[in-house]
Amino acid sequence: MKHFTCILFAILFSTFAFAKQIALSNEIKKTENTLEKPQEAATKNQTPEAFNHDAWNTLLQKNVTENGNVNYIAFKNNPTELQDYITALGNNMPTDTWTKKDKLAYWINAYNALTIDLIIKNYPVKSIKDIKNPWEQKLWKLGEKWYNLNEIEHEILRKMNEPRIHFAIVCASFSCPKLQNQAFTASNLEEQLTSATKAFLADSNRNEIASDSIKISKIFQWFSKDFKQNGSLIDFLNTYSEVQISSNAKKSYKTYNWNLND
Repeated sequence: MKHFTCILFAILFSTFAFAKQIALSNEIKKTENTLEKPQEAATKNQTPEAFNHDAWNTLLQKNVTENGNVNYIAFKNNPTELQDYITALGNNMPTDTWTKKDKLAYWINAYNALTIDLIIKNYPVKSIKDIKNPWEQKLWKLGEKWYNLNEIEHEILRKMNEPRIHFAIVCASFSCPKLQNQAFTASNLEEQLTSATKAFLADSNRNEIASDSIKISKIFQWFSKDFKQNGSLIDFLNTYSEVQISSNAKKSYKTYNWNLND
């Protein structure tokens, strides 16, 4: 009887251990599936970029500070990588198959790269305005056409109805928004444009904002139409400002400093 009891106990113990092992195995598989699903979903939902801006991103990381100060001397002393990127832009023009975000990222990065190229072609200069007709010079062939900065800004970017481009494109001047030290990409564009807009409004060197009084960049005067697509200028500012501004706030504009952003 004692021997039978021991056998029965051994059988029950083995059964329990086996069941526990099965349960543990199922739990591990369940955890693995939980971890894999978001990764699989991300892979399925991720849209490849129409154009790879890594080369431009590398240049920005090397030659532009977090505060947007540009090392034009370094760009001028090592122009090959910038020229290679501009050549790549010219060989890969946006097409009708590109998304709006891909097109915006392309033209924002192109504008900023070509502005730096313009400066180093004329360096040393104290201001972009020391260059004769800086925004009218057709110096760059993209595809089959020669472009200047004015055309890219006014005929392409502004017509895409995205007012936040004004805080992404940079005219090489102190009062401009800071040049981001990372390339704009289609996959991160929404976050990047929002971040650039908020940072510009929060920068007291460019804007002074209080609830009842604002002294803002002349960008908002020069391109006022762009910021009134979905309401008033105050409505736009309140979307991105840390301070909520009264609709009756007094408004004035800061003097624009065209000194080089170096």
